[in-house]
Amino acid sequence: MTLKGLAGGLYAPLSPNNIATIHEASLTILEKIGMTYESGLDETLDMIECEGVRIDREKSRIYFDPDQVNAQADLAPEQVLLYSRDGEDCLDLTRHRVYLGTGGAAVRILDLETGEARPTTLKDLYQLARLTDSLANIHFFVRPCVPGDIPVTEFDTNGIFACLKGTAKHVMSGVTNEEGFHKVLDIAAIVAGGMDKLIEKPFVSIIASFAISPLKFCTQSTLIMLEAVRNRIPVALSAAPMAGSTAPVTMAGTLAQLHAEQLAGIAVCQLTNPGAPVLYGGIPGRANLRSLGYMGGAVECGMMNAAIHQLAHHIKVPNYNSSGLTDSKIPDAQASWEKALTTVLAAMGGSNYIHHAAGMLESMLTVAYEQYVIDDEIIGMSCKVLDGIPVDAEHLALEAIDEVGPGGSFIMSPHTMTHMRQEYYGGNGVSDQDSREKWSEKGSLDTRTRARKMAQKILAEEEKVLIPPEVEMAIREKYNILL
Repeated sequence: MTLKGLAGGLYAPLSPNNIATIHEASLTILEKIGMTYESGLDETLDMIECEGVRIDREKSRIYFDPDQVNAQADLAPEQVLLYSRDGEDCLDLTRHRVYLGTGGAAVRILDLETGEARPTTLKDLYQLARLTDSLANIHFFVRPCVPGDIPVTEFDTNGIFACLKGTAKHVMSGVTNEEGFHKVLDIAAIVAGGMDKLIEKPFVSIIASFAISPLKFCTQSTLIMLEAVRNRIPVALSAAPMAGSTAPVTMAGTLAQLHAEQLAGIAVCQLTNPGAPVLYGGIPGRANLRSLGYMGGAVECGMMNAAIHQLAHHIKVPNYNSSGLTDSKIPDAQASWEKALTTVLAAMGGSNYIHHAAGMLESMLTVAYEQYVIDDEIIGMSCKVLDGIPVDAEHLALEAIDEVGPGGSFIMSPHTMTHMRQEYYGGNGVSDQDSREKWSEKGSLDTRTRARKMAQKILAEEEKVLIPPEVEMAIREKYNILL
């Protein structure tokens, strides 16, 4: 059963009038209030000013004309294609097609053997890539953790190498600076067999957190974003305001501000290189107003992330956003209900590239090996919802009903044998469906323990050779690879 790239658009928290109202409010924000910026963006400011964008340098304020914003959004591609390593498994980000995967920059991990939290390492990054490569419902790999055991100067090269060595799925990653971007691009090009091949079928893409909410361009991330745009490498324009903290406390206000930030980022990208592939990267969140922390598992996050796809779809740009975050510290019942609700809402909404959907705990601070196995199950179930209920002559089964007859049994019916594996979601094995007696015979294991054993089994398997030895040697000769 293929549960990948199915169509969402089944859940619409915003009416068409709501969408138009928010879009117009965002244009008003950009025209009347504007965006501010950090120092160091002089060349970018000069460029967009030459293109007709109004800049008040005394107030450090950029004002965007609504007509120009709409025109630049129209230049952004409606479809972005992201590829796996073999170039065959394509994530077709367009309209309401849905894909879900990993995400984050966690600094802690629950050790697979002890279950205790410890700092993340480069080996963890590699092992998480290997694990998710074997989990069918995790569709892509966003680098999920910070390898705290290596120097920051080595992070970009070693991070992308560990990801590419561990998984053949599409890899998305942030980078430290422009130099780091070009090193990542170079390593990927070596693996691809040339820069032309990489650009033709990109199996890597970039995240750039260009906006500091509310309404401020971040210099370093904006420069990274524009460097990706110049090289036509797909880039997600990440902005993540928290309602009540870095955005208005109301959901509509948060969405209006975030949509304005996205429109500004898209406009600058298209003014830099018209037609460059970008992902609308709105990630609305909610602040805990008691602690001022992030509430990743709030049901409103699922609602707002579904709304974000509606706003992105309104301007015909594929979107990147979030689900599967939780405030829980361990893989427990709270983690499961928060993850399931936000993931099914974002998927039903039709979001195209939903990251954070697997592995995350403690509001993005922590990941756990076993959580990826559990979340693979949640993602599969959520995608099954998108599959719908087929209704045709074969599925109505009138012939089978006639053949079995009143009082009969369908257990051994040929119709049952034909459809039993495709009609229902089979799962990855982590869900317990045994009788109490069989469950007891197997050790009375809870979900977390079963998932941990599954993760251990996957990681005990022989490692796949995803980078040929001669290619790996060429990379190691050029860069200080520490894995």
